[in-house]
This record gives sequence, C-alpha cells and structure tokens, in this order.
Amino acid sequence: MRNIVDTVLYKDGMMLVIDKPAGWSCTPTGPGVHLTNYLQALTFGKTTLPQVAHRLDRETTGCLLLGRHPRALRDLGQLFQDRKIRKTYWALVRGHWPEALDRLDQPIQGQEAVTLVKVRQASSEQSWLELEPLTGRTHQLRIHCSQAGFPILGDDKYGGGEGPMKLHARRLEVPLYKKRAPVVVEAPCLFAPE
Repeated sequence: MRNIVDTVLYKDGMMLVIDKPAGWSCTPTGPGVHLTNYLQALTFGKTTLPQVAHRLDRETTGCLLLGRHPRALRDLGQLFQDRKIRKTYWALVRGHWPEALDRLDQPIQGQEAVTLVKVRQASSEQSWLELEPLTGRTHQLRIHCSQAGFPILGDDKYGGGEGPMKLHARRLEVPLYKKRAPVVVEAPCLFAPE
C-alpha cells in the first residue's frame, strides 16, 4: 500500500492535490480503504484534516482535490458549483471509438450531463480517450461511455468486464486565486498506451 505522503502532487495553504490510488474510497462507507485513515499524514503539523472537495469513484485513479481548511473547502465547492474547475480524464474503452463522436450529452437520472471526448489512440479492440466532463454527475463518464457502446475497461458495473478499471483523473485546472493563473496539476497514468 502506498504511503499517502508519497501521493502528494501539489500543496499550498488552501488546497492539496493527491494522486489517488485505486481502492481508496472518498466516502466512509463501502469497501476499500477510506482516505481519512491516511489524512493524518497530510496535516503537515496542523490539527485540521484536509477534506475532499470532490469525489472520485473507488477504482478511479489520479488527481483528487482537497481543501486544507473550511474556507478553502467552501471556495473550492463554489468553483465546482460554478463549473470553473476543469477536469480531464483518460480512459481505455472497449472497441474503436469514432472520431466524430466528440460530445456525449445523454441526461443522467433526469439531469443534464455533458462530456467532451477526444480520441488519443484507437484500434479495433480498444480506444484511449481524453474525457472532459462539463457537468458532474455520479458515474457520468462511466455511464456515458457505456451508453455510447464503448464501456470503460474493467468497469464491471457498466459492462467493461473484470479487472482494474481504466479510468484516470489526469488533470485539474483550479482557478482559486484571482490574481494568478489557474493551478494546473497532472497525475501520471500507469495504463496509458503512450
């Protein structure tokens, strides 16, 4: 098991971005290792634990944003609500994704859900995609890929079969500071075909 201190990609006084491994849960219920079991190591001498500003599914890897105190968490939450934080994911899906299919906008549970898609590489058996969710619905990328007929590999819930899920939160752009450029953080991807 990786030490959570080794997963830190970015930190400042307001926020923290970690490279979340598969199996670490953002919610205290259900299977897997819960992040709060490890957040003590990230207090850096403070008594307040960082709190998750958004969620990644238990098997999704990559950039996870945390607020380092209540004000930071509130400000980050507002940025998510205003859709100002850009998130980019990488996924391996089953089948040859057509280049022309660059926007998925099927509603999820009656709510608007929009995902932009860029094909990075494709073969007859699988495609490597760059996904940008413009909305933040639960399981949005997994559902959209499955609805399009190209489930994410390893996603046993939505038709991608057994094994580790090939969905990775590759990049975050966080415009938290008014007089500075957005903070951009990337997490290395272990399954990328490059």
